Formats: sequence, C-alpha cells, structure tokens
Amino acid sequence: MTAAERAAERVYEELLKRVGEAHPRPRIEPVRRLAELAGSPQLSYPVMQIAGTNGKTSTARAAESLLRAHGLKTGLFTSPHLVDVTERFQIDGEPVGGNQLADAWDELVVPLEVVDAELAADSQSPITFFEAIAVLAFSLFADAPVDVAVIETGMGGEWDASNIADARVAVLTPIDLDHTAILGPDVESIARTKAGIIKAGSTVVSARQRREALLELAVAAERNGAGLLLADRDFALRDDRLAVGGRQITLSGPSGHDYDPVFLPLHGSHQAENAALAVAAVEAFFGGDRPLPEEVLEAGLGQLRSPGRLQLIASDPVVYVDAAHNPHGADALARAVAESFAFSELALVVGLLGEKDAGGVLEALAPIADTVTLVPVESSRALPVERLAEIAEDRIPDLPVARAETVHEALEVARDWAGRAEGRAVLVTGSVLLAGEAIAHARAEGWGSA
Repeated sequence: MTAAERAAERVYEELLKRVGEAHPRPRIEPVRRLAELAGSPQLSYPVMQIAGTNGKTSTARAAESLLRAHGLKTGLFTSPHLVDVTERFQIDGEPVGGNQLADAWDELVVPLEVVDAELAADSQSPITFFEAIAVLAFSLFADAPVDVAVIETGMGGEWDASNIADARVAVLTPIDLDHTAILGPDVESIARTKAGIIKAGSTVVSARQRREALLELAVAAERNGAGLLLADRDFALRDDRLAVGGRQITLSGPSGHDYDPVFLPLHGSHQAENAALAVAAVEAFFGGDRPLPEEVLEAGLGQLRSPGRLQLIASDPVVYVDAAHNPHGADALARAVAESFAFSELALVVGLLGEKDAGGVLEALAPIADTVTLVPVESSRALPVERLAEIAEDRIPDLPVARAETVHEALEVARDWAGRAEGRAVLVTGSVLLAGEAIAHARAEGWGSA
C-alpha cells in the first residue's frame, strides 16, 4: 500500500467511526453549522444537484463529463463508492489523491469536534458519516478550486446533507419506491422529500416521472419560482439504437436544438434516457437558450464511463457487475441485458441488503437468468442467505438456485459453469457493496478487465 493509499484509508477509518450513511438523520442545520466553521465551501462555485431513485450516479457522471468537455474544471461527488473511498470525490474526471483527501480531512477535524460538542450539549447525536463526507467533498472542490460541482444526493433531498448547497440546477431522475422506512411509504411522499433540492430561482430538470411524483415536483418548482423542464415536453430522447459497444442516440435539448446522432458507450435504454437528462441539465446550467456545441456533446458522451453499471470485470469467461438494488433498477438492468447482449445462458450472482425488496429484484431479473447463486453481502445490513433463499423459492421457483458463503466462492462456481459452454456469461448484481466486492476480487485475481 502506498503512502497516498494509507492516507485515504486513515480518513475512511475515521469516517467509519460515525453513524453510517444507511441511517441518515432528518436534519440539515448541523451540516450547515459544520460547513460554516469550515469556511462555507459550498458557496465557492455553482452547483448542479441530482436526486432521484435510480440513475443518479450515471446522470451525474454524464453531466460532469459534458461540463468538463465544455472546458470547465469540474468536481463530482457521488456515493457510495465501489472499492476505494476516493472514488466519491473526482476533480476533472479523476479521483482525488489520498494525500489531498487527508489534508482536507485534517482541516475538518476541529470543526467536527466543535459541532459534535454542540450537538451533545443539545442532546443530539454527533455528525454522521454522510454529513461529514458531504462537507469534505465541498471543501475538496473549494480547495481545487473547481468551476462547477455536480453533487449527487445520498438519500432523499430536503434534509440530505448535500442540500446545504444552493444548486443552480436541480436534476430529478426517475422517482420510485426505495428506502420507504426513511423516505415514506409511497412515491408521493418520496417525491416530496426529493423535491427539497429545488431552490428559489433555480431551474428544475426532470426525467419522465409517475404522475404523483411529477405533481410534487411541479408544486415545489412553483413555490420556489423555479423553471421546470420536463422530459418529452421540453427535451427528449428522439432516437435510441443499439450500436457496437453501446448506443447511438439522437437528442433534442431545452434550447429546441435537435442534435446530430451521437455515440454513447453505455449499455441499456435507461442509460440513453440518463444521457438525455444530463444534456438538458447542462443546457440549463448555461442558461437553456442555446445548444451545446456538437463537439462538446460528442466528446462529453464519448468519454463517459459508469463504473458498476454493466461493467465488464472479466472476459474469459465473461463476467459483468451491476449495482441495481431495487425492482426499478433490476427491471432496467434486465432490459439492458436482453437488448444489448446475446448470451446463450446467463448465471446470476445475487446478494442484497435487508431493507431492499428482494422478491421484487429477483422477479425482475428472472427473465434473463438460467441459474442463480445467492451470496451474503459484506455488511451488517445484509439479508441472510437463508432468508434470501426462502424468498427465491417463493418468487422464482422455476430457476435453479444455489448458495455460496462468499462472492469469491460464488464467482468461482459461476465462472466454472460459464466456461463449460460457448456463449455463457455471469452477472453479479443486487447491491453496490456486492458489485464492489466483485470488482476488488477481479482486480486481485488479475482478470484484466476490472
């Protein structure tokens, strides 16, 4: 391990001592206070903020790539990470260095101590993992300094720690059921919370939404005097076709311009929708009255990568990972696999966290699967394999289902199966954490694609 890697590991170990990001606190003022003591870094540059249920990270990456192709120095904050905590903070398309991360963290230690003490005096719990890491991201981008930051919310919107930023553009990806115990029992409640990222005088750019979600976004936009740009009304994905290594898409933006067809090196029609949303958001960032230069569109989308989203980690035999972890995401994944690949047979390696709709995920994936191996995710929140097996027996009774103790064991079994016949492949999915475990294992084994 290098000195920079040790520095990043030290920061991560300190962060892990705090309440984890799966247990957010519905509060925002302590985060504002922490940021104030750190110099209010979130006020140093314009912000594009992205909330939603699925597609947030891919849309954020696409928007950042387009802004960078336009010549701006960019910051990108996404979560969670797959393998290394530095992945969460990118400057000009590259993860921050471990020493850079440690320096920013060390400057935040005293403000953290002050706010933790103030919270304790008020009988509140200390700053959480995600509250701290959000302010850390804003500080890193201020120190860079960046011209613009693209910020993905963690969970929710209104009280999400990232919402201390006064975003110029608020982007809403498709909203569906997820984290219902925290965000609310229905799409309407969840949309109301996520609409909290809409600020006075901002521009809202929304993907195609269910009616009840769209109504909440419209109410929030009107209340804040924010402009509202909607998919299929103000911008659109005009054409989306399979291409070698991805898609060929044709877009129109809020400016009214119809762009020339452009290559998108990602799989799945949902990624084409994400790209259309990102282009509209970037047009809105620049005022919404003129298109992006065609060369910016081509370069920005052409250099786009989305780790953990149908990411190839081995080629002999073929192994992909995908971080889909709820029924909506799993359905999009299944459609992407069916339309983009011609596997003769596919083995799934699946693990989920306990709060997820495991039955819904398994049912969505069943049409593309020939065999399934269930594994535990390395997390205290993991759904036990025994319970996952019971759910599988009930929801996908016609598929052969096996169990493994670790992702290493599951991958060895699945790769052995895939290697016995032409056209077979393996897909690891169900959790961001599981995707990260698989990627780390592939790198350790030297498979060459991760």
